[in-house]
Amino acid sequence: MNQLKSREPGSVTLPGTLSDPLRVELIAFRRDVHMHPELGNQEFRTTAALKARLEAAGLAPKVLPAGTGLICDIGTPDHRRPMLAIRADLDALPIPDVKTVSYRSTVPNRAHACGHDVHTTTVLGAGLVLAELDRQGLLPNAVRLIFQPAEEVLPGGAADAVAAGVLDGVGRIIALHCDPRVDAGKIGLRAGPITSACDRLEVTLDGPGGHTARPHLTTDLVTAAARVATDVPAVLARRVDARSGLSVTWGRIESGHAPNVIPQHAELSGTVRCLDLPTWREAPDLVHAAIDEIATLHRAKSTVNYVRGVPPVVNDPGVTELLHDAMAARRGTHAIEDTEQSLGGEDFSWYLEHVPGAMARLGVRTPGDSRVRDLHAGDFDVDERCIETAVELFTAAALIDAAPQS
Repeated sequence: MNQLKSREPGSVTLPGTLSDPLRVELIAFRRDVHMHPELGNQEFRTTAALKARLEAAGLAPKVLPAGTGLICDIGTPDHRRPMLAIRADLDALPIPDVKTVSYRSTVPNRAHACGHDVHTTTVLGAGLVLAELDRQGLLPNAVRLIFQPAEEVLPGGAADAVAAGVLDGVGRIIALHCDPRVDAGKIGLRAGPITSACDRLEVTLDGPGGHTARPHLTTDLVTAAARVATDVPAVLARRVDARSGLSVTWGRIESGHAPNVIPQHAELSGTVRCLDLPTWREAPDLVHAAIDEIATLHRAKSTVNYVRGVPPVVNDPGVTELLHDAMAARRGTHAIEDTEQSLGGEDFSWYLEHVPGAMARLGVRTPGDSRVRDLHAGDFDVDERCIETAVELFTAAALIDAAPQS
């Protein structure tokens, strides 16, 4: 049995806690990244900052082939046992930062509103701590840091990272995602599916157009678009198992320019989400058929562009247990909450097509704070004490995973 497993704090001495100087440095690093957000596949500044800091620690990071993102191995590989990988994502979102803080985004209409600045900082922090442990001879097996670009760009930068070989020599992978519903100092865990599949849907409707006084002589395209928007989700709800959680939600509808003109063209775009893999595989055909059916009923010609996104993240039970034991060893089981499956998408799922892994939810809410700061909102922010929690989690997981088995 692993001698570090299922132990409460104090029952075993586990190295790798965060020093005060490094804690201060990491908060400053996170704020700098937050002030300079970069969109997917454009994370050149963030990549350069990570590379410089890792090299200053005596490490040898390698930038990924596309020029953004990097990997960095720490320690000496034990060829009898594959490495544990720890993954972060780098990119920001194309929305304005509306907070009034000193580290507010300096880039118009760009914001780290999903916590990727925190993810990046915590994996960097874990790497620096593990590098020091390695110098002391306290890291039994190598660990790989993966700083991945373009998580927000479907189908996700993870697929490109895997194609570039970031999982070569890796046996298991872990990650986390900020969760504003969980208090700082805690994590949320769930074995099995923890996120949903997420695809993008673009629909165009066309008709001859006409006068609003005579809709019976043409295709009433605005009504057709409205019916597609409302009836397609309803039709799908009766064609798949409700437990699959298949959901079509529209983010944009656009048609027409004048109040007395029936337009010739309408556009709708949104997302398709579902909770299980079998339904995700069937979703394109199901959605396409439902749209064609509703559009034809209203005499509109439909064109569907269904863009594959990401499958659900399905946490491996064994790797979820590793994260549980790591947090329990650092802070006790009271710092671990059960968490539910969300309808959010995450390209971490692409790694899990190749190796077992698990994603934890990192608490970022200040305890006692009743405000709701949701992800992908311009006022999103975190309690920066979460950085220490995440570094402790990652370093403990690396030590437990690498510890000799008996």
